[in-house]
Formats: sequence, structure tokens, C-alpha cells
Amino acid sequence: VMAATMKGPVGVEDVNVTFADQQKINKFARNTNRMTELKNEIEVKKKSLQNLQDASDDLMMLDDDALLIPYQIGDVFVSHTQEETQEMLEAAKETLEQEVKGLEERVSAIQQVLGDLKVQLYAKFGNNINLEADES
Repeated sequence: VMAATMKGPVGVEDVNVTFADQQKINKFARNTNRMTELKNEIEVKKKSLQNLQDASDDLMMLDDDALLIPYQIGDVFVSHTQEETQEMLEAAKETLEQEVKGLEERVSAIQQVLGDLKVQLYAKFGNNINLEADES
């Protein structure tokens, strides 16, 4: 969890937190939370991707081309040929890879915003503000 927190006693004459500053701090916190959510979503999708890859690998090891493979679509399993199932797995993997790529691009954009905000906030508050991740 990352949070913008003020460090130690800050004299009023030292640092005046304006409404604009507070907006930047809030934006920093919101973007940090959003980035954490996106990274979690990426992890989930990567696990799904690995599961699809494992299924695909297992499928390739089958000798029997006549075997029908049950493939889950929503709540039901539909049996397909090995080739059809392989094609469906590939399509599902491609879709997930695109989703992961999109999420990673959003994380990069947020990191850019956070970097800019850090520069502005540290320039004003120096050591009086902590914008680093809590390792808890």
C-alpha cells in the first residue's frame, strides 16, 4: 500500500498545504490504488494464460485424434475435436494476451502520472512528505 503522508511536525511557516497541493496528494493516492488494482488484475490474467498454455501443452501430448475434448464455455462443457479445441485455446490465449498488454499500458501511463506528481510534491514538501510504498 502506498500513501502520501506528512512526516514529523511541520511548522506552518515551513510548508503551507494549499488546496491544489491536497488535490495532487489525493490524485497520487487514487492513482496508486488504481495501479495496485491493475497489477493484481494482470497477475490473475497471467495465471489464466498459464492455465491455457498448460491445457494446450497437455492436448498436444494426446495420441488419439478421434478423441473429443470437453471445453468449458460459460457453465457448460462442449465436446470438440482436438484441433478445434486447440484453436479455441489459442484464440482464448490471444484475447488474454491483448488484455494483459492493455492493462500493462495503463500501468505505464499511471506510473508516468505518479512520477510527475512525485517531482512536484517533493519539490514543494521535500522531506516533509513520504510518497514511497509501504513494504507491509
